[in-house]
Amino acid sequence: MIVISAASGQLGRLVIDRLSGRADVVAVVRDPARAPEGVPVRRGDYDDPASLRVAFDGAARLLLISSPGLDPAQRIAHHLAAVDAAVEVGVGAVAYTSFLGAGTVATGVTEAHHATEKAVRDSGLPYTLLRHPYYGDAFVPEPSGGELTGSTGGRGLNTAFRSDLAEAAANVLTTDGHLGRAYDFTGPLWSYPELADALGMTYREVPDSGPGPMAWLNAQVRAGALEYQSDDLERVLGRPAESMIARLRSVPRA
Repeated sequence: MIVISAASGQLGRLVIDRLSGRADVVAVVRDPARAPEGVPVRRGDYDDPASLRVAFDGAARLLLISSPGLDPAQRIAHHLAAVDAAVEVGVGAVAYTSFLGAGTVATGVTEAHHATEKAVRDSGLPYTLLRHPYYGDAFVPEPSGGELTGSTGGRGLNTAFRSDLAEAAANVLTTDGHLGRAYDFTGPLWSYPELADALGMTYREVPDSGPGPMAWLNAQVRAGALEYQSDDLERVLGRPAESMIARLRSVPRA
């Protein structure tokens, strides 16, 4: 039996879909009213460790999807409670959705993931670490007036789409050879000027609209922080990951 935590989120639902017909799956959710359809459901709340022990009981493999909370301290507490519950009930193996860089960096975006990776490694459970990049779904641009605009300085982004990351997780959960591994998942590198050229449009660099998360992220892109590449995702998928240009060409435009 494969147990998927935080299964009511977008990634969890996609993983369950990719596991259809491949394994017995149980969806663990905080609110059963929001559970995916078509699979057994158990209540498991990261703020209620006792519920996690019940939810994870009997799992041959557990996909521990990271808590959606943004506060690192709260997120770490959630994840450590989940790891402790998995140990207590004797989960066969755990796969954790981490973030690129979490193996070596313990600040900012990676702080909670770094602490969780250490807890998973120290737990004694067989494990696989799935380090995700930023989701490409959030970066699909919307051309307007025959042009693309951006504030990334033309630098590359290594985003990957949730659909590919979900399929990779399903493969890890259902095939051998992944235990003890830490995968750096990146999609094909792309940039806004390259997209514009491929679509026959012009590209125009614009300043950030103001302070905030996107301005911070754009600054990271301009500094080249999202240009790291690995072939782990392609190898786990057994095919090339979907590119941003392929996704953009599939989106109907007026």
